[in-house]
Amino acid sequence: MSFLFESFKGWKAYCESNHLNLYESVLQYEVSQKGVTEEEIWLGLAKAFEVMKEAVDSGLSEDMTSKSGMINNGAKKVYNFPVAVLSKEFQKLISRALAAKEVNSCMGRVVAAPTAGASGILPGALYTLQEIHSLNDREILEGLLIGAGIALIIEQKASLAGAVGGCQAETGSAAAMASGAIVHCLGGSVDQVFNAVAITIQCMLGLVCDPVAGLVEIPCVVRNASAVAIANSSAQIALAGVNAVIPVDECIEAMGEIGSSMESRYKETAMGGLAATLTGQEISKRVLIQDIEILSDEDLPE
Repeated sequence: MSFLFESFKGWKAYCESNHLNLYESVLQYEVSQKGVTEEEIWLGLAKAFEVMKEAVDSGLSEDMTSKSGMINNGAKKVYNFPVAVLSKEFQKLISRALAAKEVNSCMGRVVAAPTAGASGILPGALYTLQEIHSLNDREILEGLLIGAGIALIIEQKASLAGAVGGCQAETGSAAAMASGAIVHCLGGSVDQVFNAVAITIQCMLGLVCDPVAGLVEIPCVVRNASAVAIANSSAQIALAGVNAVIPVDECIEAMGEIGSSMESRYKETAMGGLAATLTGQEISKRVLIQDIEILSDEDLPE
């Protein structure tokens, strides 16, 4: 019988009573739910991480110009810029998150972690973490399992969908998954993993989902970069033993309450926020005209 991921408190208690690591309980859950072997789960995780890395590499080496024109090789510009605001490592972190998300916006292959709109955060975080700390793939895959457990609980207590909870549910959840994974990979305790999640959620509460022209491009791509930075700062804070004060379960419950009370125009409808600005509306009209022209061309006889 595997643990049902309903709360962080319950997750910790289950692992303690069964003498399991956090990631082992998630592995157990995956085996139970999917009816496969542990080896198959590890192989699936390895494939997912490989796709994540490929998305980063593609975004930094191939042309990433979206049909709308809003995405235009921003990741490469950041990666190759000669001045690092903090450090070269931080510059790589940001550009890698941008790169994987640009691949998604340009219809490339990504891992939805937990959604396509937040698909740059875990790749950016784990690719860079592995490089800096020389971690092996097994350690990173354990981190992915930790992230999966975090997402399962957020899904139960709040939501992972922008259409339900705003962007806090997408980039916020992905950042929480990444921060918890980072802490685990660097040897943090269970409490430190959970504190990282709580701190991340506290920083991301209330973020609206306001995609310009209804496309998962602006502000989605740059939010992946800012979220990966928050994930790393939260992990650093938690690893130092700083307490989040508000328990992680209560943070997720607050996230759910905010999402449910958020007006619909701020939840992926492209009716509020940046999507409703003058420039956002102009872009929306231009994209609509482009789509109509493409449809008209398709209707022409051969």
